[in-house]
Amino acid sequence: MNVIGLTGGIGMGKSTSADLLAQRGLPVVDTDQLARQVVEPGQPALEEIKEYFGADIVDARGQLRRDQLAQRVFANETHRQRLEAILHPRIRALWLASVEVWRAEGRDSGVVVIPLLFETNAERCFDTIICVACSPRTQRKRLMDRGWTAEQIEQRLRAQWPIEKKMLASHFVIWTEGGLDVHAGQLDRVLRSCRQQT
Repeated sequence: MNVIGLTGGIGMGKSTSADLLAQRGLPVVDTDQLARQVVEPGQPALEEIKEYFGADIVDARGQLRRDQLAQRVFANETHRQRLEAILHPRIRALWLASVEVWRAEGRDSGVVVIPLLFETNAERCFDTIICVACSPRTQRKRLMDRGWTAEQIEQRLRAQWPIEKKMLASHFVIWTEGGLDVHAGQLDRVLRSCRQQT
């Protein structure tokens, strides 16, 4: 089975790539979605976050105040490392469990969308790593279109490897400056190459 890791910079097109791969019949698990699951009310991770950051990090309904947490962790390296220590092992356990389900089902391949693939030293878990990338100018425009401030963009970029480093460490790079058909065509060529190697 070909376990594919899909990574890249924030706002560079990972979700679009994941959707296109799912449309082609590949099972996909997104670690951003898993990160939301592990902090749902009643989850042990949420209790650890409350212990470290204080009870006010949760609203009256018991939901994590994501914006407030983001402000704290991206402004303080120690806080960010503590949050990652709480979340990353739990998230990894979940996506590894998905991979085992795919193996049991006899799948040819499956995709894990994992923005911090290299930063969490997960590369050994993947047979193929695809990096989704675009120019810094396009990235910033996409993030600003989402309502992000320049400061928020800079904070998140500092928390990740530079995209050039991710590109060099990956097996394939998908360049997302063009239209959806160009994006899809690149992914189709990558999938063909993967099948030829197996």
